[in-house]
Amino acid sequence: MPAIGETLREARLRRGLDIADLEDHTKIRAKYLRALENEEWEQLPGPTFVRTFLRTYAEVVGLDPQLLIEEYRVTHEPEEADLAPLTGPPAAAGRERRRPPGPPPRAAVAVVLVVAFVGLLLVLGLTGDDPSDGERAGDSNEGGRAADTERAGDGATPTERRRARRQRERERTPTARVTVRVTPIEPTYLCLDSGEGTDVDFEGIIDAARTFRDPETLRLNLGKRSVEMVANGDPVTIPDSPAPYAVEVTRAGVEEITEGVPPCG
Repeated sequence: MPAIGETLREARLRRGLDIADLEDHTKIRAKYLRALENEEWEQLPGPTFVRTFLRTYAEVVGLDPQLLIEEYRVTHEPEEADLAPLTGPPAAAGRERRRPPGPPPRAAVAVVLVVAFVGLLLVLGLTGDDPSDGERAGDSNEGGRAADTERAGDGATPTERRRARRQRERERTPTARVTVRVTPIEPTYLCLDSGEGTDVDFEGIIDAARTFRDPETLRLNLGKRSVEMVANGDPVTIPDSPAPYAVEVTRAGVEEITEGVPPCG
């Protein structure tokens, strides 16, 4: 089989693609693509990244990724050194040296009792009645009812008053953060920023679930769509396609990015 780098380069040229085109298709940085073609494995983050990059590159240019990955494993991937088993005393001998635990020292018992007593005093102090609590609660309830009546109108029905109360509670609720959890089914390239033109917040291969948060916006670029995604607590349906998947998540919802500059572009 020809060299891995030569095979990749010839397939790319047959497709009429340059490195910039391939970077757009794979979402892998150009320096890593050149390292693959030149077989400069030391320039790449590690064997796991190499295998993932080879798979993505091969799928874009129409090659069998499994053949290239197997060739890399056989010819270039470093073998794991055999670890000598740790030796130690036989388990039986260890058991013979163990002694049954004795009763705790009296000083330790005294310390535990003192800590428990102080904790009890704190609990009693925190849960004691405050004479002003009832007055404050009453004032708050009266103010809330007055606001409900004003918003819903003097002749409002009980249902309308309940709706007005819920609206008032929503207005008092702090704005939630944008949250996205990505669980890859197989190792997947992910690049993330918080808006067009912003700095890259994360870039790399993920092989386990990751959660990302931002006050306003999260934009994700996935090299593969074989992931499970939950945005703001709701599952996201990702359309099947061999192309990378770019999406913008805000508090208003989730929208696929089909035009403009993709995340980390």
